[in-house]
Amino acid sequence: MLPKALDDLIEALGVLPGVGPRSAERYAWALFKRPQVKLNEIAEAISSLHTKVKLCPKTFALISDSEEFSKLYADERRDRKLIMVVEQPFDIIPLEKTSKFNGTYHVLGGAISPIDGIHAGDLKIAELIKRVKEDEVGELILATNANIEGESTALYIQKMMEDAGLGEVKLTRLARGLPTGVDLAYADQITLSHAFDGRKEF
Repeated sequence: MLPKALDDLIEALGVLPGVGPRSAERYAWALFKRPQVKLNEIAEAISSLHTKVKLCPKTFALISDSEEFSKLYADERRDRKLIMVVEQPFDIIPLEKTSKFNGTYHVLGGAISPIDGIHAGDLKIAELIKRVKEDEVGELILATNANIEGESTALYIQKMMEDAGLGEVKLTRLARGLPTGVDLAYADQITLSHAFDGRKEF
């Protein structure tokens, strides 16, 4: 019932995570209403993604094509012996906004999830072990998500560190618990468990 070009756009938008058929239709209609010059800008931004953006060979954070390493890794003021391990490149942004961390990052590229076809070998865990050795890292902060996949990934990294003879490296997790304003009845089991384990004297 729609022109093929619009149908093709809706189908293309529908492959994005979190975009269902109705959302894809709304986005397609919104794009159609924009001037051609704006559409050209969007198309150029999309087409240049793989030529102007790449992964840092050390941290696997997103960097521009002109950079050799991530700015946060190349900065001599950052502590290379302290690594925050995250699942995705965009996880770095909120952590940096806290201005509390002066180490470097390592992006795994996801979390272990066999049901989604993601296994340990698909992540940058072997590269992390190699980097821990090369940079003589003293502490790894495991900042994977507080869900089953994130917990499984953190435990796997712990085991790999031990197998690699790096048991002396300090492994820590970000403190987690009940967020402000959340009722106990609506908290999930993992959050409650961490809140209990991390309880402090009142």
